[in-house]
Amino acid sequence: MKQETVMPDEPGGGFSSVADVQARLERQQYICSRQIATTLFLAHRMGKPVLVEGPAGVGKTDLAKAVAPALGYELVRLQCYEGLDETKALYEWEYAKQILYIQILKEKIGELLADCRTLSEAVERIASQREVFFSRAFLLPRPLLRAILSPQPTVLLVDEVDKSDPEFEAFLLEVLSDFQVSVPELGTLRAQHIPLVILTSNSSREMTDTLKRRCMHLHIDYPEKDQERRIVMMKVPGISRTLAEQVVAFVQRLRGMDIKKHPSISETLDWARALVLLDAEELGQALVRDTISLILKHERDIQQVRHDLEHMVEEVRQVGRSSP
Repeated sequence: MKQETVMPDEPGGGFSSVADVQARLERQQYICSRQIATTLFLAHRMGKPVLVEGPAGVGKTDLAKAVAPALGYELVRLQCYEGLDETKALYEWEYAKQILYIQILKEKIGELLADCRTLSEAVERIASQREVFFSRAFLLPRPLLRAILSPQPTVLLVDEVDKSDPEFEAFLLEVLSDFQVSVPELGTLRAQHIPLVILTSNSSREMTDTLKRRCMHLHIDYPEKDQERRIVMMKVPGISRTLAEQVVAFVQRLRGMDIKKHPSISETLDWARALVLLDAEELGQALVRDTISLILKHERDIQQVRHDLEHMVEEVRQVGRSSP
């Protein structure tokens, strides 16, 4: 199971306004719409989880990665997958560590049991000391419990929650309802700080109505042209304004076509970086033909675009040249 922790550079405090959300995220190189900023502002103030849905590659995970340092919070990530259960998401006991301690304390255990006359008496004597070996020292917190027990505020990213089983979704809902966990050997562990929870979904399966009611909903789609251009200019050092305009115009044109897989913003960025590495100043037919596989992942889509490539390239070249 993939776990990820990102520590902030310095404390940032709570969001003061929607504009503050946008400004802080932009400082983390994440450009968001006012709708996204409004949802995050309200979720943070109201203490509600955010369920972020949308196509793969539009920046859902990156949103959580930007929010954490923008707030000065630690990011704790739980990567979901089919078969994920409570143990791997919540906690495990470090049995190897317990056995090691038993070996080290063998002499003391012998002294403890020296006057026991029967096996049952010895078992009872050992049981009376169980809190020694079932303590926080031997508890291995997984992402959910780490976020709950953290002495500092956290952003809890539950990534690709739609890949988990419905049973795990029900368990997750219970945890998110009260942010406390019952550990039989230790009792109830409650959150010191309520995490800001961001759940992402690629909509591979429908989330339950119960989870949706518990969360604020946010749908992130492909960005508008101006927003995508700003993202490219920010994320791709050395790219010219003309090339950025043409790349975005070409990708936006592809998203309007009837193809199997529309390019995501992450694929736009990969293509733009590749073009910069090739010292491109603007798009040309040969250049697009040689690099088209960076943004189109199905051969049928590539062949379809190549049929109209000359017209498409000329069209976007005019867009780039006419931009201020």
